[in-house]
Amino acid sequence: MRRMDSPRFVPVAFDRRAWPMDGRLDYWTAPDGWRLRRYRLGEGRRGRMLVLGGRGDMIEKYLEVIRHWADRGWAVTGFDWRGQGGSGRTTGDPLCGHIDDFGQWIADLEAFATDWRGQGVGPSVIVGHSMGGHLLLRALAEGMAPPDAAVTVAPMMGLHTAPLPRWLAVAIAETMCALGFAEKQAWTQKEESERQRRMRQKRLTHDPERYADELWWRDHSREVALGPPSWKWVAQALHSTRALEQGRAIERIAVPLLILAARTDRLVSTPAIARIAARIAGARLHVYGREAAHEILRELDPVRLDALARIDCFLDEVAPGRAGLE
Repeated sequence: MRRMDSPRFVPVAFDRRAWPMDGRLDYWTAPDGWRLRRYRLGEGRRGRMLVLGGRGDMIEKYLEVIRHWADRGWAVTGFDWRGQGGSGRTTGDPLCGHIDDFGQWIADLEAFATDWRGQGVGPSVIVGHSMGGHLLLRALAEGMAPPDAAVTVAPMMGLHTAPLPRWLAVAIAETMCALGFAEKQAWTQKEESERQRRMRQKRLTHDPERYADELWWRDHSREVALGPPSWKWVAQALHSTRALEQGRAIERIAVPLLILAARTDRLVSTPAIARIAARIAGARLHVYGREAAHEILRELDPVRLDALARIDCFLDEVAPGRAGLE
């Protein structure tokens, strides 16, 4: 495991509440017929990049970083996971983030990545945030064809269950599923008051403006809005993260890997991230201090730009553009 230093650069003005005019929004159809909302931006002289969001995310939250990488020459693709964003819902509750089995998301990712990989030339890289980072590492551990490089940002390698011990969180989730509440919201996400919104924001980012952008998109595109996860999602997340850490498959990952994390992350377990990173040969880990919350790529500019610089330097080193492409 290697730690990294990186230069900084200045931000470029970007309207975070509008789709870039030169992008393409459409749908990709999974082998079972489920349609995943997809967005593509950039001409790809540098190579191809696939961006994976986290639980409850939608493409709109990452338009700013998608634009950044497109401007650097990447052909960037993002999609909404099955059951969230603009990719439909798996229960009758449009605000409940539910999945019966994380294996379904792994299957979607493998099929999507196979199709994406065949759409162009040049280096291919995958960037995964939070749940997307977990699913990426699990897919690679289970044998998915690797990209030329991978980046995970605050990957969900363990859930932050405090003040409950993990064993109690598992017991509660399994009990609620057994009682018939598997597809019900596991908790209430209250954002009616400024205080409630402020409390949720602090768990995600120190930047109130970027947090407000998320609320704006949810208010103006209600079909992409999502609330808490289901009890089944909680049980699946607890089991999937533990199985990945306790198994040996994670040690077979050989792709160049950069991991960014936040020491005071209140959603995912940073100690679990560090344990996993130490077991992946050549993985590079950088952990931010109190200046960063969970959504590192949507933080205040000092953190966000530092993270982008680290990622760009890493990709320039391990997945350089091929002759004739840049």
